[in-house]
Amino acid sequence: MNAPIPATAFRAADRLGAIGVSEIVRLTQEANQLKRQGQPVIVLGLGEPDFDTPAHILEAAQQAMARGETHYTVLDGTAELKAAIQHKFKHDNGLDFQLNEITAGAGAKQILYNALMASVNPGDEVILPAPYWTSYADMVLIAGGVPVVVPCTEANGFRITPEQLEAAITPRTRWVFINSPSNPSGAAYSAEQLLPVLDVVERHPQVWLLADDIYEHILYDGRAFATPAAVLPSLRDRTLTVNGVSKAYAMTGWRLGYGAGPKALIAAMAVVQSQATSCPSSISQAAAVAALTGPQDVVRERCQAFQDRRDLVVASLNASPGLRCRVPEGAFYTFASCEGVLGRTTPGGMLLRTDADFCAYLLREHHVAVVPGGVLGLAPYFRISYAASTADLQEACARIQRACQALF
Repeated sequence: MNAPIPATAFRAADRLGAIGVSEIVRLTQEANQLKRQGQPVIVLGLGEPDFDTPAHILEAAQQAMARGETHYTVLDGTAELKAAIQHKFKHDNGLDFQLNEITAGAGAKQILYNALMASVNPGDEVILPAPYWTSYADMVLIAGGVPVVVPCTEANGFRITPEQLEAAITPRTRWVFINSPSNPSGAAYSAEQLLPVLDVVERHPQVWLLADDIYEHILYDGRAFATPAAVLPSLRDRTLTVNGVSKAYAMTGWRLGYGAGPKALIAAMAVVQSQATSCPSSISQAAAVAALTGPQDVVRERCQAFQDRRDLVVASLNASPGLRCRVPEGAFYTFASCEGVLGRTTPGGMLLRTDADFCAYLLREHHVAVVPGGVLGLAPYFRISYAASTADLQEACARIQRACQALF
């Protein structure tokens, strides 16, 4: 018989039973702990640009503070910010939204969370093509929903096929997530690749589409970006398009994301936000206006820098015994297979059975922190964020090569 829980003991809510702190955050914390102990760890875990926020955005924030714009704003975005977002969607994506179809929050993550909390009932299903950003599944669980994971093969570029989507849809399906370019795989859909998938969604009127476009401006080799609501306009009234300033403008700490979709959904999301955070930071909103309406040259320059880093990392991984890495189309991640090293043994006598074992070996014996694919929905792979300096990437890749060569 179990002993009774003392009355003074903390009791966590049942909803937390199946989730925890983001595994990516946990792994990064472990790596940083080793760094504090004096270990020369190179952390390639978090998806954060290593560039600084551009100067004209910093200046806009300073001017806003000088004008006294340090108070509460409208719940889900100032009129100025919503107008800037409205212009961005029209100019970049050919999408027309009214201001009451636009929302802003404390990061794109909050926009995703608001949407799920506003729309998902217990037992509703949310389709997640895998690999996926780990927070997707946990947010679905918090909302009472059921994540339906659809493994997407490397042979198909880690993209979901129309046949896979059709097979995954049930009468309980509420949302389908599409993240392009993708975290963690870097896979991107062209308009031609998206359309057959969207046709499946269109045939099921109870299913809505969530398009996570946060890596829109980090796309390589001259590829054109495609967003679902523009590719198939008949889905516009069942689509929430999510974006933000974190990745393209190196504004992760500013915590400003936005979304656009049907006004009834946007209004419901505002209710959720009103009881969680209220308005996003007034200063961050002013900075985001400058980001969206100001010069875009810096975005293109940094995209080219990311592409150069991608090429460096992909070439090095493919030269490492037992590893295989496809060339990602966008974002700033590689998603490499480590299947070829599983079953081998480290110099310290550890048998590598899983991608998590391989990543632990890299961290503890070679001081490189990466993310195992298992926590991102697809094994045996591992994710590298190459949003790091070229020098760090070169050293980290050399260590990974040595780690693979040392196995027997």
